[in-house]
Amino acid sequence: MSKRACLVLTGLLLSCMATVAASEVYRWVDKKGQVHYEDRAPQGTASKVTQRDAGIREPDEISEMDIVERGNGWDVYVRNLLHGPVEASLAFGKINAVSAKPGLPMRQVLNPRERVQITRVDATGPNAFLSLNMQSVPGSSLAAPKDILYQLPIDKKTALKVAQGFDGRLTHTDEQNRFAVDFSMPVGTAILAARGGIVMQTTGNFDRTGTNQQKYAARANIVRILHEDGSMAVYAHLKQNGIMVREGQRVIAGQLIAYSGNTGFSTGPHLHFCLQVNKGMRLVSIPFRMNGPNGELKLSRK
Repeated sequence: MSKRACLVLTGLLLSCMATVAASEVYRWVDKKGQVHYEDRAPQGTASKVTQRDAGIREPDEISEMDIVERGNGWDVYVRNLLHGPVEASLAFGKINAVSAKPGLPMRQVLNPRERVQITRVDATGPNAFLSLNMQSVPGSSLAAPKDILYQLPIDKKTALKVAQGFDGRLTHTDEQNRFAVDFSMPVGTAILAARGGIVMQTTGNFDRTGTNQQKYAARANIVRILHEDGSMAVYAHLKQNGIMVREGQRVIAGQLIAYSGNTGFSTGPHLHFCLQVNKGMRLVSIPFRMNGPNGELKLSRK
């Protein structure tokens, strides 16, 4: 009996990917000649432009699937690559003469760095083959976010400038970014943890930036921190080799975690901050409150 197995891996970790939409934004150039795009009118002279844009996204290697041939079938394993929970969904693609136990499709939450056998697929006839589609999302769908007043992710001595807030017309138009905040700042600004937690994921090797979505969408350096209530803070567009924490490390609020940059799909040097949860295999940003120099910040456009 001939047997073959093929895999189709499709990740859903797009912590900051937005749908393409037309937006009216402001374009301005600072003293160093750096071009900035914002959805709020900056002080001084700025030109309105209409730009088709999209948000940033992270690399999607958060889990991996192994198919091990044993006897008259295959054992299917999934490994969580993150230092926090990941929910994986497994389903058949094209199949012939096979059956699975437990049956597919199915979903399972994997603990940090855990490798588990998801199912056993047996051949039930000649010329058996299978393809498996796996989707994975960071976080557990059992998260219950608390109403927390977050600290500023920058030092009090750093000038505070919100370039784009909740429902920002430039890139905060999809559910993964709707409740994100962009803080404009020079490259190399110290980034602090807005809340304590476990460093769940880091990406820090990218060095390029641009407004070409196809080319730069997956090239943003990020730190993802898991909080005790299951919510996850994402700090994005960080400087190359500017991450100062390691995966699995516990951090406290106010601790230095990285330096700001301008990596990935970005319209100027800034920090993209958002709070996300996994809602039934959908990575969704949620509203949050943040303290500022003069009290709670107004983050909503409304």
